[in-house]
Parts: sequence; C-alpha cells; structure tokens
Amino acid sequence: MAKLGFIRWLRLCMVISFSCLLVTGCGVNSSTGKTLRVATEPAFPPFEFQGKDGELQGFSFDLMNAIGTAANFKVNFQSLPFDGIIPALQGKTVDAAISSITITEERAKTISFSRPYFKAGLAIAIRADNQNITGFDSLKNQKIAVQIGTTGAAKAKSIPGVQIRSFDSAPLALQELLNGNVDAVINDAPVTLYAINTGNLQGIKVVEQLLTEEFYGIATAQDSPYLALINNGLDRVLENGTYSQIYQKWFKAEPPSLPAKSPFENQADADVPRIFTSIGVIVQAFPALLQGVLVTLQLTILSVVLGLVGGSLIGIVRLSHVAPVRWLARGYVDFFRGTPLLVQIFMIYFGFPAILQELGLTFTFDRLAAGVIALSLNSAAYIAEVVRAGIQSIEPGQAEASQSLGLSSVQTMRYVIFPQAFRRMIPPLGNEFISLLKDTSLVAVIGFEELFRKGQLIVADNYRAFEIYTGVALVYLCLTLLSSQAFSKLEAWMNPVKRKA
Repeated sequence: MAKLGFIRWLRLCMVISFSCLLVTGCGVNSSTGKTLRVATEPAFPPFEFQGKDGELQGFSFDLMNAIGTAANFKVNFQSLPFDGIIPALQGKTVDAAISSITITEERAKTISFSRPYFKAGLAIAIRADNQNITGFDSLKNQKIAVQIGTTGAAKAKSIPGVQIRSFDSAPLALQELLNGNVDAVINDAPVTLYAINTGNLQGIKVVEQLLTEEFYGIATAQDSPYLALINNGLDRVLENGTYSQIYQKWFKAEPPSLPAKSPFENQADADVPRIFTSIGVIVQAFPALLQGVLVTLQLTILSVVLGLVGGSLIGIVRLSHVAPVRWLARGYVDFFRGTPLLVQIFMIYFGFPAILQELGLTFTFDRLAAGVIALSLNSAAYIAEVVRAGIQSIEPGQAEASQSLGLSSVQTMRYVIFPQAFRRMIPPLGNEFISLLKDTSLVAVIGFEELFRKGQLIVADNYRAFEIYTGVALVYLCLTLLSSQAFSKLEAWMNPVKRKA
C-alpha cells in the first residue's frame, strides 16, 4: 500500500510540474509561432520583386522578415495586385500588407498604418531625348502613364489637360514610356532610379526635382490586433541597427531619420452602417461605369465583326483539300486557342513595338487598334471552328445535288451550304459574342478604360471595392442578358418553322 501511495504522489508531482512548464512557456511570449498573412505585389523593385529562381526578394521582404524575427511571429507573403491590397485588408483576408504603400490621409480613413519605415517621393521619368519636359509645370497637356491606385496617379490628376493612362504595375507604365506611347511617367523615385541604374531601362532619365515627400507604412485593417505587434518589431529593428543594414544592402547609403508615428493617425470615418451608404456609392459610380460600357461595346462590336470575317475564312480554309493551307489554318487555330488572351494582348501591345524599336524602326500602337486586333485574332480562332463544324453538319448530298445542277463550288457554298450552316451556328456564335463581351475586361491591362477599368479607377479613389464591383457585375449581367435575348430572337427569325408559327 505504501508503494502504491508513493506512485500516486509521483504522478501528481509530474502533472503539476508539466502544467507549470506550460503556463511558464505561454507566459514568455504569446505571439510565438503566430503566422501573419502579409499581402504584397512583387513587381516594384528594389522593394518587392521576384528573383530569377522565383524567390521573393527586395527591401520590403527583408524588412518584414526582420520585423517578424524581432516580434516573434512568422510571415506568410501573399501576392496581390496593388489595387486589390486595401480591399483585402478591409475584408480581413490578409492580416497586413507591405508593398510600398504611401501613408495618405484618404487611405488612413479606411486602414491603419504602422510608423513610417521608408522615406520616398515621386519623380518624373521621361525619354532621354526629351528636352521639353523639365519639371512638373511642363507636363501640361502631355500623355502621362501611372500605376493605378498610387499617389503618382493622384498627382497626375492635378495636371491641366493631361491624358492619363493607368497600368496595373510600374514596369508596364515604364514600358509604355519606353515604347513612345506616353511623354512621361510619374512614379516613386527609388523604383525608377533602380530600374535605370541596373540597366533594365535604357533611354530613360529622371527629372531631378522630387514632386513630393512621402513615407511608406505597413498597412493593417482598422483596429487590427497585429498593428501593435508590428510596430513593436519595427521599433526593435530600427534600434538594434538591423534596419540600417538592410537599407545599405539595397540603396548603398545611410538611411534618413523617420518619424516615430504615422502622420495620419485616428483618421477613421465615423461608424456609419455601411448598408446605408452602399446604394449611394453604386448610384454615384454609374455615370462613370456607363462611359466604360460605351467603350466595351465599341471593342466588342469591332472585334466580333472582324473576328467573324476572319474566322469564316479560316474555317473554310480548314476544309481545303490543299494540305499545307489546311495545316497553316490549323496552326493558327491551335496557337490562339492554346495561349491565354492576356498573353496575346501583352505580345501585341508591348512586345511587337519593343522588338521593332530594337531593330531601329519607330513604331507605336494605338490602344484601341491593339485591343481590337488582339480580341479579333483570338475570336477568329474560335469562330473558325464554329464555322467548320457548321459547314460539316450539312449533308454532303446537298453539295452534290447543287453541283449536278451546274452550280460552282463557290456558288454552292454561298447559296446552299452556308445559309443553312449559319442558322446552326447562331447558338455557338452567341456564346462567343458573350464571351468576347466579358473578355474585353482584359484590355484594361494596357490602360484602356472600358467598363472594368472604370470600376478599378473608382475603387482606387474611394476604396469601396464590394459596392463598385457589384455595380460592374450588374452592368455586365445586363449586357449579357440583352445579348442572349437578341441572339434568341435572331435564331427564331432565321428558323422558317418558328418564324411561320
């Protein structure tokens, strides 16, 4: 019995000791092992970019990892487009964001910022042979490229008579300048200078005077429990010299002094129920969205007409008895159906002018022409298969009967085969038209302000992503429903049985 009591006493001591260890371990640092989802756009060197091996690199990544080490939390970087970062923070799909986000009063009303971690400013980039632009005042009535949702885009709006082209990333805006489609780019000075100094942008220079003095901050949702943790880690990194080491690594200079607090703290809007303002936001956005609808319809109609003509010819060529011609048509269809439309738009608008300029030829692409060409070439590949299938669905006996009556092959196709085949093609052609209508949103990547890009520009100003994109979706839905009804009426009208009924 004494032995049994001793064993129970020993077990009790072990349980008490283990519990004490757990309590002590939890009390040392409750944030140990916590992982923060940090949004970033890796297209902004030297702050955020992908290396040759695909690894995330840059000043921002090194700094955020150092902050995580100092504050005892792990970092899980998530790539997002820049104009989608603030909506993601508002929806709390990410915990924080470090993507060279300038601290502004307007942004501070919707999200919270850490203490500033970098001092920057906007600069004007121009082509090296441009002698006309010497400062901000000389940008009047010029074509300016900017990255959507940035302070550079906001600054460009204050220029009288300016034509602004918005792009999803800074490299695309600089490429637009390199291709000669715009006169200048307003962008963050460190990024532009880094691209020039590394030799990635030849033939571009920066106007010396900075337009603004700005500070970058790490962004979180309002009332985020992680803001204090991030500020604590940033304070430690600044005090122990780690920040200075990271700054010298990327900029080969001593870091400037930084403010201890965000310049726009406690800027949150009054706590008004969102449902009362959502409808008003959508209504206010509709005039701008309707302007985008006109551009979307223009792109769609031009592209579908050209695509129908080209696709019909290619579809007929696909049925040719001449093997090389048939293979060439097949290769066209396979290429444009097998590669993403987005890649084709980039190849046509950015790729071809760059290649021709390297060959010494001066060539620029109008955005409308580039968008229509890309959409038409892609649509023609799908329409070609619709036409081929429609023609092959007609019984061969009809062609034989037509030719026995003395009709030539062209006359047989024109008067007998194609009219019947076209009636059968209407449903799939209607699907292609609706798909093309929605695919026009991809042209936004070259700065074309159609319906979707109009929505993006509005969100970049008011940060009301859900309401604006809901409005955009409703407009697209109305357009597709009207198109569907129109093709249904056309199908019924071309059917002799239904038309008679």
